[in-house]
Amino acid sequence: MKGRWLALGILVLGVLLVTVDATVLGLAAPFLAEDLEASGTQLVWIGDIYPLVMAGLLVSMGSLSDRIGRKKLLLVGASLFGLVSLLNAYATSAEMMIAARALLGVAGATLMPLTLGLLRNIFHDPRERSLALGVWGAAASAGNAAGPLVGGLLLEHFWWGSVFLINLPVTAVLVIVGSKVLPESRDPNPGPWDLLSVAVSLIGIICVVYAVKEQLVYGYGPHVAVAAVVGVVCLGWFARRQYTLASPLLDLRLFRERGVLGSVLANGLATMGLAGLLFFLPQFLQLVQMRSPLNAGFMALPAAIGTIVTGLLAGRIARRIPVRAAVGGGLAMVGLALAACTFLHAGTPTAWLCLALFCAGAGGGLAFTVTADVILTAAPKEQASAAAAVSETAFTLGEALGIALFGSVVTAIYLDFTMPAGIPADAAAAARDSLGGAVEAAIRLPHGQAQALLTAAQDAFTHGFETAAALAAAVLFATAATIWFMLRGQRLEDATECHRD
Repeated sequence: MKGRWLALGILVLGVLLVTVDATVLGLAAPFLAEDLEASGTQLVWIGDIYPLVMAGLLVSMGSLSDRIGRKKLLLVGASLFGLVSLLNAYATSAEMMIAARALLGVAGATLMPLTLGLLRNIFHDPRERSLALGVWGAAASAGNAAGPLVGGLLLEHFWWGSVFLINLPVTAVLVIVGSKVLPESRDPNPGPWDLLSVAVSLIGIICVVYAVKEQLVYGYGPHVAVAAVVGVVCLGWFARRQYTLASPLLDLRLFRERGVLGSVLANGLATMGLAGLLFFLPQFLQLVQMRSPLNAGFMALPAAIGTIVTGLLAGRIARRIPVRAAVGGGLAMVGLALAACTFLHAGTPTAWLCLALFCAGAGGGLAFTVTADVILTAAPKEQASAAAAVSETAFTLGEALGIALFGSVVTAIYLDFTMPAGIPADAAAAARDSLGGAVEAAIRLPHGQAQALLTAAQDAFTHGFETAAALAAAVLFATAATIWFMLRGQRLEDATECHRD
């Protein structure tokens, strides 16, 4: 196809829209806590609801695009993303922000699987496709890592709503240029779009993540049990229903391929481990190390550089060494970076942080790009978007679960800190809500009380962050070991399908 590299550039814009928005709010959390009076739990939901809704709809949107046309749905989704970004920018309450972020997740679900689905149909040569996947993977990982940098640059000069307004010119370029250079593609023999499967999968994913989050923060309760049961039943029903449909929303036969199953598992668990780091590290940098938003944002640069370098080289690396070594090695690098975060404190040198973040970015860029190649080339061409949605669902669901799981660990440990004696009740209540609330409350207190409150709150947050990082590192090391066996014999070759030795 002529102009395929320009088309790739347009698809990269769609990837950057979704991934930057997943992490750009990290640095804005203190401002949201102040301006919208958001509690610690609400801040977690503001960060969590976007990937959660997107994860619930990715398979549905990928399957829909295979039926009605990938280009058509991509352009509609990009337009919706721009419009909903305005609603996010001018939210006036925490509840409104949560709802607006949920709508942004709906729009994002139309972009991610379609960018990969179109890429599969634009690049037919396997080596060119691997390079294109490397660019795509580098953009996806770098977008997540660069979100804090973009947020820091904007928050240094503008109000927090600006992190959403930057989406408008990007969506305009995507829609205008994409309408001219992107080819249309769809399944030539599509079946009906099963709305019941759409609803059941969405309810199942939301209920499961809600149950996990509530259990870790507030402990067991009847509502947690109900949500967990409803979620598990819905997901089980969804899986069973796919086997009975002539045109399933998700063809579960894809998971019979060991490489696909291992790659999906690697994506989900690795992202789960990284998500908490990316969401809570900006708060640590600003509210514990007391860096400016811009300074904290620049700390994301090493991770972005690492993802770009290994993402572009991933196809070449995975053709020279076994796929399991490339993916497992990448996951182990991420695990080492997370383990390094267990030693963070207020005086941790910048060089130490940069090294850990570069390691996380490089490992993630390598692992995610290779697994995307394995999944995409294993699927029939006419089901490209649905196959891409499998990969992206694992990625975004892992992100949602990561923020819920590790964010809840941080929150639970923080809420348990010992309040210094003599702190007024209103200041104590604000400090209990979030670390940002503690910083704001300390401003209105005498110096001695302010210092005592800040120290106690910062120590509690740091302890929670270190604990979450240790748990996340354990998950990554266990995943790397599992993938070593699951991807045994898997190779990337000059063929349209990945296969075993």
